[in-house]
Amino acid sequence: MARAVRAPAHKLLIEHAEYWPHNRILWVGPRRTPATMARLARELGKALRRADFALERRPFAAHVTLIRRARAPRALPPLPRVDWPVDEFLLVRSLLSREGAQYRVLERFPLQGHS
Repeated sequence: MARAVRAPAHKLLIEHAEYWPHNRILWVGPRRTPATMARLARELGKALRRADFALERRPFAAHVTLIRRARAPRALPPLPRVDWPVDEFLLVRSLLSREGAQYRVLERFPLQGHS
């Protein structure tokens, strides 16, 4: 299904850090998900729902996880602006254990305009 999804390559603006207390994750990313990335997430979601996959109801939030099981920080520093190139998306298996998370790339899907 993911092979059929088409989206242009784009950039992900890394501009601030945030802490999600409900799952104790410290992450960095954009203040708002870029329109191109939100569209890609919607198209993937539609394809998966048509194939009867159960998906989260929370809206997609573009981010880069830095720390899982993080303690709540007292304050988060301002970040320098980074335009991270996004020229593919991946299917990744996340294995969580007491030692931490391990990620295994199962497949890569290039975006249009990928060089």
